Amino acid sequence: MPYFAGIEGGASHSTCIICDETGDCISILEGLGTNHWQIGMDLTVARLAEMVERAKELADISEDTPLDVLGLSLSGLGQKDVQQELKDLLRSSFPDLAKSYVCSEDTIGSIYTASPNGGMVLISGTGSNAHVINPDGSSYNCGGWGHFMGDEGSAFHIALRAVKIVFDDMDGLRKSPYPIELVWSLIKEYFKVENRGDMLPHFYKKFDKSFFARLCIKLSRAAEEGDRLAKYLFDEAGDNLGRMAAALIPKVQTDDLKSDPFKIVCVGSVWLSLPLLVAGFLSGLQKANITFDINLVRLKKSSAFGACYHAVDAVGLQLPRHYPDNFDVLVQYNHESKCLCNQ
Repeated sequence: MPYFAGIEGGASHSTCIICDETGDCISILEGLGTNHWQIGMDLTVARLAEMVERAKELADISEDTPLDVLGLSLSGLGQKDVQQELKDLLRSSFPDLAKSYVCSEDTIGSIYTASPNGGMVLISGTGSNAHVINPDGSSYNCGGWGHFMGDEGSAFHIALRAVKIVFDDMDGLRKSPYPIELVWSLIKEYFKVENRGDMLPHFYKKFDKSFFARLCIKLSRAAEEGDRLAKYLFDEAGDNLGRMAAALIPKVQTDDLKSDPFKIVCVGSVWLSLPLLVAGFLSGLQKANITFDINLVRLKKSSAFGACYHAVDAVGLQLPRHYPDNFDVLVQYNHESKCLCNQ
């Protein structure tokens, strides 16, 4: 019996799945991070092999039975030479692991979990990024350059904008569009400071991007409770995310859409505050001339499934799949009415 597998790998954790010839998932497990830039290529290879062997054991697959194909959708794996290095190491170190390997960066898995014809992934977590992939394999990017260059629309950028607006208002440099009192009290509470001077260690010696970004949680609650400045911050973030999507819309190959809406896969914790983002997102999205409908979707399954699907298609094998089981539609954009609506 043929077996097909996929691994979604990030900096902190990874997921491995194995499917049988019917498309059923017969094994799924979690593992450690597999970003080679953080842990090195040798440890990445060892962790990948360990995950596959454990997944095979769970599925009662013999250790010496190779998978027909293994798709690897890993963060930091965007360069062709690095992909080839990884495949060579896997083949030489673990010859019975898989017959074929298909490597890609992590965004590929997200997109192919939702659609066989490409699409867009729009990441808004600690950082932000937008990536579009077409059916012919061409791909384009907007953002993803890190917090030094912006990370607009991310949790970090929302938190940074909150601090910046408050500081500018208190300096008299630039007046805040709305009262700052509640947001300033949240900043002081979160960072455990009493004044702006106490914030300096968090800007320099104690700077921690992930910690800074988590201020966004308090800001989202304030926005939900009606604070106007907090709502403004999320509206601005939505606009930035919409602009990122709009920047890539001209790159989409519309001939392959047929009657299906184009899918934007929304990844990251900021999307949990979707109602706060919608108005701004629509404003930013409409910077593009859009001639097709769009569904914003959130995955219900690991993008390891997309890594598996992508690998199967890349080597010309067959695997049944039902994409609607893999995602929920958050909102729909109708290009004729130019509006977003809930499904």
